[in-house]
Amino acid sequence: MVWERTIDGRALDFRLWGINNQNFIMRDEQTGSWWQQVSGEAIQGPLKGRRLAGVVHDEVSFGIWKAEHPGGRVLKANPRQKDRYESADWEHRMKKVRTVTPVSKGDPFPPRTVVIGVSVNGRAKAYPFPRMREESPVLDTLGGVPLVLVVGDDQKSIRVFERTLDGRRLEFLAKAGAQPLRLLDAETGSEWDFRGRAISGPLAGGQLTKVKALKEYWFDWKIYQPATAVYDRGEAFR
Repeated sequence: MVWERTIDGRALDFRLWGINNQNFIMRDEQTGSWWQQVSGEAIQGPLKGRRLAGVVHDEVSFGIWKAEHPGGRVLKANPRQKDRYESADWEHRMKKVRTVTPVSKGDPFPPRTVVIGVSVNGRAKAYPFPRMREESPVLDTLGGVPLVLVVGDDQKSIRVFERTLDGRRLEFLAKAGAQPLRLLDAETGSEWDFRGRAISGPLAGGQLTKVKALKEYWFDWKIYQPATAVYDRGEAFR
């Protein structure tokens, strides 16, 4: 998650403070308020009830990021802290840790299923990442907004876009055999890249609007989005 760290024009400095429902708690140095990582909401202290503004961001592999931003800067780990963390595979170790959240017989996924959590206009939906890799690009509509979910060439990175341009709704499919990944829209045959840019065809130069998406464990997503819908199947390509 990425949040703007200003409230009422004042920049706040945060540090890790604890864990609540298996989700990090941050504490700001200015007021001592506690903030929930997943929601950006202050849950205790003088700023209780206030929310940080979310920033649309990517969770992509370094390889994809570097290819897209060859001149980009990288935040280096603090060498004094780096050695305190184990180098073993995080996902492998986490699978052995029991969850403390309730599991019901009606749950559609095992607790540690990785989902892509999307919230639009007050409506939330969980998209199981394994299916996204199989079915990408996935067309759907959430909160009245037509969406397209696209998995990158590395099969680890994913982006979500509004699939409208200048008020025109678009249907996408993958361009067969394209390396790197390319999409085609059915309306004009324009070609699109993983950044949501039309790179050729009648819509060349167009840019889809990115939608905030969280790559999250199912057990964590459902706690903070209890009314979430669950992806069954996307809209059929017409």
